Amino acid sequence: MSLTAGIVGLPNVGKSTLFNAITNAGAEMANYPFATIEPNVGMVEVPDQRLDRLQELLPAKKVTPTTFEFTDIAGIVKGASKGEGLGNKFLANIREVDAIVHIVRAFKDPNITSVTGTVDPKDDIETVNLELEIADLDSVNKRLGRVEKVARTHDKTAMAELPLLTKIKKALEAGKPARSLNFTEDEAKIVKGFFLLTTKPVIYVANISDDFISNPSDSPYFTAVKELADQENAPALAISVRTEEEISELDPEDRADFLADLGAKESGLDQLIKATYKLLGLGTFFTGGGKENRAWTFKVGAKAPQAAGIIHSDFERGFIKAETVSFADLDHYGSMEKVKEAGKLRMEGKDYVVKDGDIFEFRFNV
Repeated sequence: MSLTAGIVGLPNVGKSTLFNAITNAGAEMANYPFATIEPNVGMVEVPDQRLDRLQELLPAKKVTPTTFEFTDIAGIVKGASKGEGLGNKFLANIREVDAIVHIVRAFKDPNITSVTGTVDPKDDIETVNLELEIADLDSVNKRLGRVEKVARTHDKTAMAELPLLTKIKKALEAGKPARSLNFTEDEAKIVKGFFLLTTKPVIYVANISDDFISNPSDSPYFTAVKELADQENAPALAISVRTEEEISELDPEDRADFLADLGAKESGLDQLIKATYKLLGLGTFFTGGGKENRAWTFKVGAKAPQAAGIIHSDFERGFIKAETVSFADLDHYGSMEKVKEAGKLRMEGKDYVVKDGDIFEFRFNV
């Protein structure tokens, strides 16, 4: 499953540093605007303690976590929707991602250039969002002109699109993103075909000072970001990107000690990866024992044959049944033998909706 989250924001807010910390990919970092021109893409492992526990209970020769893709996109500036800065490239790149990680500067440092000349995360967010809304409004107006003409011929597709485009236009003109609107399942499928920027789910990340790591809510900058995110019903995280970069360079044992000294159970990056994973409506199922214990990413709502197809197309094509146990049950009973004795091992068919934490052995015939 190939889904990606794009890291966006104004220049010099910590996008590439965050990307580098997440992926250890060595993305270029520099104290000047547009250090990132072509997007950097990196795969990250999704942290999941359940996989470690699975290895304890069903020892295998190999352990393979599931992965997720992040893209570091060029910084945006005011006027990007009209081609200012690297606006056209920025907008084209963001259309290709599935979710947006919007990072904003929430710290003071005279040694790091601010393109706006001040530290105002709320204004920074509104600047980026406005550019995306203007770009979408331009796209909607162009499509609306074509659709209105075709709808007069009673074309079914055009007649279905017309009210949706009109609804989205009103929202954009009111300064609201398209994702703020409610759509039915059928309407959402139509809207997806509009390829709008503001339909993409977003998570806001405040790049805070080290001083506020233990208590982010004490930072007035993060408070402002959180309030704005709450208005959109979007998640918000506070991360000290500089500290996270240091943590990412440590050995696993030293990393745990470092986090303990900070009073944290997990790094900000782990929180971000998990939050972004959830934002995209993704879940994890497992296959285990024998040669490999492995985590797999699936889209929430997928049925058993679709999950089987993630492993191999033959598994989906010849799907018969899925021998299934929940991770929670295996963890509780401690062994597959005890799971079976407790009657918790299930045989699920083609209509079974996969749940996060399911452990599968697929039966198929091709």
